[in-house]
Amino acid sequence: MRCLYLDLDGTLLGRAGSLVHDGEGAVAIDGVRAVQACLRAGLEIVLMSGRRRAQVHEDARLLGQGSYIFESGACVVLDGEEHWLTGDLMPGELTIAEQIEHSGAPALLLERYAGRLEYHDPWHVQRDVSHLFRGLVDASEVDALLREHGHHGLRLVDNGVVSTRSPALAALSHVRGYHLLPAAASKAGAVALHRSARGYEREQTFAVGDSREDLACAAEVATLWLVANAVERDPSMRDVLAACENVRIAEAGHGAGVYEAVVSTLIGDRAS
Repeated sequence: MRCLYLDLDGTLLGRAGSLVHDGEGAVAIDGVRAVQACLRAGLEIVLMSGRRRAQVHEDARLLGQGSYIFESGACVVLDGEEHWLTGDLMPGELTIAEQIEHSGAPALLLERYAGRLEYHDPWHVQRDVSHLFRGLVDASEVDALLREHGHHGLRLVDNGVVSTRSPALAALSHVRGYHLLPAAASKAGAVALHRSARGYEREQTFAVGDSREDLACAAEVATLWLVANAVERDPSMRDVLAACENVRIAEAGHGAGVYEAVVSTLIGDRAS
């Protein structure tokens, strides 16, 4: 094994985005142990997240890593060099997020899904690419609506369950996070670009995540692990797993699940 592609929120990080707490908020260092095991084995760790560049950059720096993927695959930073995967939308005088704002697509979704969708305040501000929402909608239905209104270059990405909501969404059974971003952007595409640039074979890489967007990376790595909380929060994900022969579900959640995935993979690698 040469590389681990690792999601942050809901995967490596526990409650409130903490590296040293589990999903319930109890102190736990399993995520740190997972990182330590990778570094001792000489693996590159590539963080892949829906977070803004500045946030992922700092997290990668803390792990001593020079490459990372931000805003759900919109851009791969490879040793400081940006590689954008946003199709016709490129940063210039306006950020990609500003270009999407001017297209009218965010306003369309907020109007059509009033009471079911809102901005994921306060984390939706100062973003370079995507518009970050929370609520409960059918992403495929939203994509059809976007195409109907001429926004063919955009899609809505389901980023999994979130714990924050406003009173306006109180009636929803649960709340999920969503990224409105260029259709060309994806974590899977970002993993493929990084792997190609590094010269890693698919069999030399694995990934750990907790969302459907992470699950799509299975096509680019030897094994894709989902932490236990991924399917606990979204049992419907099990329906997708039947078509993915190289996906495994960890018995533990969050950092402990990452540690389980790392140790199991490294032991299997040595055994082979």
